[in-house]
Amino acid sequence: MKLTVVGGGSTYTPELVDGFARLTDSLPVSELVLVDPDADRLELVGGLARRIFAKQGHPGRVITTSDLDAGIDGADAVLLQLRVGGQAARNEDETWPLECGCVGQETTGAGGLAKALRTVPVVLDIAARVRRTNPDAWIIDFTNPVGIVTRALLSQGHKAVGLCNVAIGFQRRFAAMLGVTPDQVSLDHVGLNHLTWERAVRVNGEDMLPKLFAEHMSELTDDLYLSAEVLLQLGVVPSYYLRYYYAHDEVVQELLTKPSRAAEVAALEKQLLEMYADPMLDEKPALLEQRGGAYYSEAAVALASSLLNNIGDVQVVNALNNGTLPFLPDDAVIEVPATIGAEGPTPEPIAPLEPLYAGLVAHVTAYEDLALEAAIKGGSERVFEALLAHPLVGQISIARELTDRLLAHNKAFLPWA
Repeated sequence: MKLTVVGGGSTYTPELVDGFARLTDSLPVSELVLVDPDADRLELVGGLARRIFAKQGHPGRVITTSDLDAGIDGADAVLLQLRVGGQAARNEDETWPLECGCVGQETTGAGGLAKALRTVPVVLDIAARVRRTNPDAWIIDFTNPVGIVTRALLSQGHKAVGLCNVAIGFQRRFAAMLGVTPDQVSLDHVGLNHLTWERAVRVNGEDMLPKLFAEHMSELTDDLYLSAEVLLQLGVVPSYYLRYYYAHDEVVQELLTKPSRAAEVAALEKQLLEMYADPMLDEKPALLEQRGGAYYSEAAVALASSLLNNIGDVQVVNALNNGTLPFLPDDAVIEVPATIGAEGPTPEPIAPLEPLYAGLVAHVTAYEDLALEAAIKGGSERVFEALLAHPLVGQISIARELTDRLLAHNKAFLPWA
């Protein structure tokens, strides 16, 4: 089995490689290809990947290349984890929106739109090349903003599934709190990428959310940066990304007083790459946990295995709505539990989404419609309309100012700008 990782020079990659090495029974990879235009990073990451495989006794080959077409040729699955513009562009996404009093974040708000505009054309070009060389290959997208990028891929007819680590992170965290194994925990996880709520946490069919609230509230509030009063009032566990909506102004003030997350990550990456250069290092370093992407490897292995082996188990993924949430169009991309097989994901039936959450989901879906239109067709007016539609913007004067700043900061990536 051949797997290709586009963006293979990412400091995330050893997390993924560690999963491939440990979980070979689930996903017997004979050839792992890491594709990246940054030859220096690729050499460091590729060297560590080979050492991880060797230590685990994995028989597969690790190949590194900057030639995308060669890397994807014959692949059974292609994983996308790229970042157009690198951490420098992310730093701008997290900075200039603050100048307008809006949250600066890489996946939501104005910064998230900037990332989508840079990313969607690149991903669609990659996907078209995958389809030309190997039309049966699955594309697994871990590239943010996952919902918009996955929707772009599916709108062009590509065999694609979006993947995020929020759900598996909650599953593992809840399992530890409850003293059970992760496979005993199933989530009523519903919403859009980075806009989800856990309405139930079931162990052997019993909802353990009341027990989590009663016995582990302080841990939950520490993880989510939301108060116990908020969680009890909502009666659900929101994704930590919901804080950008529920406490927007408070978050803006916090972000104005500290370095951007991009600056923190850039410093971490410098340390990680220095560690990866050590020829004695043959496992993912503990420092990598601070980089983010926890349990990404387990989620990616499980998804690829189910797609390629037609397993038919249930996993949380980003997939077409197709009536699952009846108030959304069928071609919206939602993040819910789905049965995964050779034909792709089929969302599980879910209970109706409460108006408190459905309203926000519908609002953000409308923004994603406009964001995708802007990413594919370009144009400052489309950018303005997407920003005006976003619930974290919503004012004409602010949307105009954000549009001007977005275009000024992204001219190198947007030919039409």
